[in-house]
Amino acid sequence: MELFIGGAYMGKRTFVQKRYGISEEEIWDCEIPTAPAAHKSCITHLESMVWDMIRDGTDVVDWFQKNRDWWEDSMLICRDISSGIVPLEPEDRKWREETGKLLQYLAEEAKHVYRVFCGLGVQIK
Repeated sequence: MELFIGGAYMGKRTFVQKRYGISEEEIWDCEIPTAPAAHKSCITHLESMVWDMIRDGTDVVDWFQKNRDWWEDSMLICRDISSGIVPLEPEDRKWREETGKLLQYLAEEAKHVYRVFCGLGVQIK
């Protein structure tokens, strides 16, 4: 698994597609509420999945630990929501915290981790 993080609209998805020759059909976007029919080589918008899991009362890191087969051979893309002002709403703070915990876990498990800024990927692991 390889992990790609960066701010909104920083070119993460395009970077992965160019680097690995990934087509749109090989990407599952977690912002779209339907689950993919088959394994996808790239999963994007993990932060949206975390949001949905929090609302459902699911322990995010625990779910990822128990469902490794779902993601361990994929490229994972997640928007970094850890910067800026701490959110006022408790649910938004929990989203930020749980996304951070998940990214820590995934970074530890990843073969490589890239931070993408302005379309440029810098390998940090």
